[in-house]
Amino acid sequence: MADSEVERLFTFDTAVMRGIPNSLRDGALRMEELGEVDMAKAQEHEVAYRRAMEEDLGVQVVYLEADESLPDCCFVEDCAVVVDGVALITCPGSPSRRPEVTLIKRILGGGLGQEIVEMTETDATLDGGDVMFTGKEFFVGLSLRTNQKGANSLANAFPNYPVSGVKVSGHLHLKSMMSMAGPGIIAVGSSEHAQRAIRQIKKVSNFDYMTVTLPDDAAANCVYINKTLLHCSEDEFPESYKVFAEKFPKMTRVPIANSELYKVDGALTCKSLLICKKPKV
Repeated sequence: MADSEVERLFTFDTAVMRGIPNSLRDGALRMEELGEVDMAKAQEHEVAYRRAMEEDLGVQVVYLEADESLPDCCFVEDCAVVVDGVALITCPGSPSRRPEVTLIKRILGGGLGQEIVEMTETDATLDGGDVMFTGKEFFVGLSLRTNQKGANSLANAFPNYPVSGVKVSGHLHLKSMMSMAGPGIIAVGSSEHAQRAIRQIKKVSNFDYMTVTLPDDAAANCVYINKTLLHCSEDEFPESYKVFAEKFPKMTRVPIANSELYKVDGALTCKSLLICKKPKV
């Protein structure tokens, strides 16, 4: 696949986001207790993220209202996997999160013009946070939230791309410790959990990738979109920020703070679903 084709698959005109409910502070799921969420600061970070999408990237944000009955609803990434005009509606691993997909399905299949595919296999679970699309293939984290049947559902939805499972340990999702930092470039954390996962990827991958190792696993979750990289702020992860600056000196970079949502396992990719309104030709 040509580099230009891969770049096209990381080019988007629309981002779907959802407001942060006040119920997130006490009701959001979390793997461990990392302190109380400062809701005012979380809202400030959300505004900055949305502004970056609209002003720095020229992306239209479809902003959905929060639902107080769904504390994790702002993490829209988990509700769907969208590639090239096709949207696989997931079945999140946590039963409490499954009602979140209803609105996302309606929005994606409505005015945003995506072809909707649903998971039909019994007991299949899939969180979007476990799905890393490289532009050439998918890696799916087999985690607390995603199982092999879920990975099979993804393969059925996107038959033109290889799909490989990766065992996840020590983190909620695969993308809690790695993500795409550009075409052919994987940002990955330095922990043993992250390094074990990237070794699996290198073993099963159908293509070669450059890896950029960051001191902090959480900082390895970044968003590459429209030739721009959204990544951690210097205040939150100074050493990882330095690596981004050194490794990507010519790339447009936008630092985004996310300290509060990290406390409930929320990463930068979690906060949006990136799509093109019209299926690409």
